[in-house]
Amino acid sequence: MKRLAMPYGKLAGLLCLMASPALAAPQCGPHDDVKAGLARNYSERPVAIGLAANNTLMGLYASDSGSWTLTVTMPDGTTCLVASGQGFEAVAPVPAGVPG
Repeated sequence: MKRLAMPYGKLAGLLCLMASPALAAPQCGPHDDVKAGLARNYSERPVAIGLAANNTLMGLYASDSGSWTLTVTMPDGTTCLVASGQGFEAVAPVPAGVPG
């Protein structure tokens, strides 16, 4: 249990630094509802995901106009909006061994 406390603490600190004032208090709901809302209201679609060691799923959603939203989905399916902004730009991955 102590092992999981450290990643959550680091994640919480990072999210506090990244979150805009409007998202300072996480806004959460069922994953499918949040995903549909981002598509309907902001034309955002998933562009990247990542699984954390504590079984939470980070999702990055973005639109063609450059808006973006970062979400975290808990193992129970609850998804929280943790940060959002403008100016998203996809970049090509840097091949392994090439300085970035």
